[in-house]
Amino acid sequence: MTHAVKVGNIQIGGGAPVSVQSMCNTDTRDVNATVEQILRLEQAGCEIVRVAVFDEAAAEAVREIKEQIHIPLVADVHFNYRLAIAAVENGVDKLRINPGNIGSAERVRMVADCCKAHRVPIRIGINGGSIEKQYLAMYRENPAEAMCRSALGHAKLLEDCGFSDIVLSLKCTTVSETVQAYRMAQARTDYPLHIGITETGPIETGVIKSAAGLGALLLSGIGDTMRVSLTGDPVKEVETALAILRACGLRKDDVEIVSCPTCGRTRCDVEKAAAYVNAHVAHNRGYLKIAVMGCAVNGPGEAREADIGVAFGDGNGVLIKKGEIVGSGSYEEILKRLVDEANAILGA
Repeated sequence: MTHAVKVGNIQIGGGAPVSVQSMCNTDTRDVNATVEQILRLEQAGCEIVRVAVFDEAAAEAVREIKEQIHIPLVADVHFNYRLAIAAVENGVDKLRINPGNIGSAERVRMVADCCKAHRVPIRIGINGGSIEKQYLAMYRENPAEAMCRSALGHAKLLEDCGFSDIVLSLKCTTVSETVQAYRMAQARTDYPLHIGITETGPIETGVIKSAAGLGALLLSGIGDTMRVSLTGDPVKEVETALAILRACGLRKDDVEIVSCPTCGRTRCDVEKAAAYVNAHVAHNRGYLKIAVMGCAVNGPGEAREADIGVAFGDGNGVLIKKGEIVGSGSYEEILKRLVDEANAILGA
């Protein structure tokens, strides 16, 4: 088990649930736009949010932003140790840096001392696109090993300052290499791991790559916090991250609708039925597994495995609840009853 790190009121590692992060794509200096985006991210389920701190005005803005949001705020800083210190002094809950690009050992110590004094953890973020020169040759031959050595080398700079409130991330755009890097890191350290696939491309591709890589890690027990990186509105990142966690069985906070892929035996519009259920059942009211099945071969069995479900035959269907048939009727009748009873279970 990784050791625990506190980011505001959120625990990362130490057996805590995997938390969902995102990053604003607004200009941090535009406080109103940044706050508006963070509030939308909160509504979508984001639990930790990061902003870029690239100059003094951005470092000053984090104080005002922090006052208007409800989730922990992370400052992303590169190259300038003064900006890192300013962001911490202005109230951020976590710092994302690479100690190796902050400057001399003395400057690293100044940042570490400031974070220690304010009880602010540091995430060391290794990206394949910005690997240090000393690891470039290795990265071409063994990207995972290069990223892992880079991350642990950066951590050593902080450890030498007596600082260990550290989270690691090791991301590149290739799914297999990223997964391998995280597996290496898990074997070599107990620092909490922030998982993600970076630079995944357009949303459609990015969702698939993120699901493949993050799903593989999460199902192996790797990952304490996560960000899905997509090109576009960051709200989609949060929605995708939550969907991945639910698919892996790590979140039980919404309805799960299972429906058959349809085949030549199907005698009703299963796609329309599943869409109707999804549109009319209450969401975010707790977990309930609902089955919408289209024929008599697998339908009854799959519906019995759900909390509640329907199995359709030729023009009609049966309602199954807790493994027992509790009603039957036409396509329209049974769908309406399914939704009504599901919502009653959910207290909606």
